[in-house]
Amino acid sequence: MISSYDIIKAIIRTEKSTLQEPKGKYLFLVNNCANKQQIKHAVEEVYKVKVSDVNTFISQGKLKRVRHQQGRTPDFKKAVVTLKKGEKISEA
Repeated sequence: MISSYDIIKAIIRTEKSTLQEPKGKYLFLVNNCANKQQIKHAVEEVYKVKVSDVNTFISQGKLKRVRHQQGRTPDFKKAVVTLKKGEKISEA
């Protein structure tokens, strides 16, 4: 079984994601193989909060060129986690 710390790779702190925090929505970079139930359980276990909803999407990697070779950055999965009313993730 995959651990909670392997499912959640990082919390994403961008200008757009910090504007959603007062609404109780947080953006996470998660494992590509994780489903919504696993993400919900992992966030509840790691951050000790109650999750009401999880939305996921996969961002496609971009094409990059180095000299004459063309490559691609890897795809990654993000999850927007909505917490229940009154819950908050603190970075302490």
